Amino acid sequence: MMLARYFSSSWQRFSSYSPVNGNVPPVTDDNRSGPRKTAARNCPTVADILSSRRLRICLPIAVILLILVVSGHRYDALARIPSGWAKGGASSNEQTTAPAPAVDSIVDASKVDWSRFAYTQYVTDSHYLCNSVMLFERLQHVGSRADRVLMYPSYMYDPNAAWDGVVSDNARLVMKARDEYGAQLVPIEVQHRDVGDKTWAESFTKLLAFNQTQYDRVLSLDSDSVVLQNMDELFLLPPCPMAMPRAYWLYPETKMLTSSLMLLQPSAAEFARVMERVSQAARSDYDMEIINYLYADSAMVLPHRIYQLLVGEYVREPDQHAAYLGNDREEWDAVAVFNEAKYLHWSDWPLPKPWLDIPEKARLDREPKCHMRNGVESCAERDLWNGFYQDFAERRKRVCGSVPGERSHRLRRRG
Repeated sequence: MMLARYFSSSWQRFSSYSPVNGNVPPVTDDNRSGPRKTAARNCPTVADILSSRRLRICLPIAVILLILVVSGHRYDALARIPSGWAKGGASSNEQTTAPAPAVDSIVDASKVDWSRFAYTQYVTDSHYLCNSVMLFERLQHVGSRADRVLMYPSYMYDPNAAWDGVVSDNARLVMKARDEYGAQLVPIEVQHRDVGDKTWAESFTKLLAFNQTQYDRVLSLDSDSVVLQNMDELFLLPPCPMAMPRAYWLYPETKMLTSSLMLLQPSAAEFARVMERVSQAARSDYDMEIINYLYADSAMVLPHRIYQLLVGEYVREPDQHAAYLGNDREEWDAVAVFNEAKYLHWSDWPLPKPWLDIPEKARLDREPKCHMRNGVESCAERDLWNGFYQDFAERRKRVCGSVPGERSHRLRRRG
């Protein structure tokens, strides 16, 4: 609709024809010469329009612009975004930061030994197992070439167990990750520590990625995330023990790197160093604190813009995005930021994670508001934000089906 209005207004500017204003007097024998010419100018025939020199000039330009607009828009960024996600007069200002280049524009991807690299997922319970399978589905959708590794609790699935035709929901999802998305299965024991916040008590399991020494390099992604575009180019960065984006939402009060995306080089030495630090962790130390203690001063810093977009960024006011944009001069453009992002992380406090029950009142209180921009009401933030949640719910149902509840999971685990 916006595109139609654009070309309609452009046509009026370029064309010598103007809409009929309704004030043309009727044609009679007494005024036939004057009014008929006026009517002809205001109501051109189809032949007049088709023979117009300006139409012959403007039409190819309009077709070229339409092709550029359609080809430049990334419609497959998520499995589904509601049709009205970009309505409301979203700005089309050009962004100063271009999207990261695709692998094919850097090297000949066919000559890269992708078996040396892997995306890793760690699982601590049934919900996070589903999240991991959903993330593998996204990696397959965007055409990632690197291996996929699922580190899962050994009780969930035993590949050597006798087949009796009946499997648990956990085993079904583990096998789906292997059979449909090519995941390499690595059974583990969940790394649990008694810390201050039980939500993060098992997040230390993520650090087992350092022990995946069958790979030269692994990209550890938090499973409460969505891969929007191919990120294989990260594996081809210059060698370094660790590469991470900044936790931009904490800056400048707290300067930390975020462990939700870690590009690391597994080794026995690094794994031992990390585990030693885990054993010394205070009750307020979690995986992110441990990683910053070890690598804050030596890690390669990845751009958080593109590689670390929070869902909660879309709830901020238009003038509160300087931390994400990296400057206070650039105008926030919700649609352009989404189109350049490669990794969307599900952090939207105070709302819980999207697979948990969210009260409708809490959702409505958190929902982004529409605002005026250049005299036009824009609802782009609201439409994108709702699209994220709707897409997550639909993909979770499609990829995972039924997910076992936490209670049944705990009973099975203790048994």
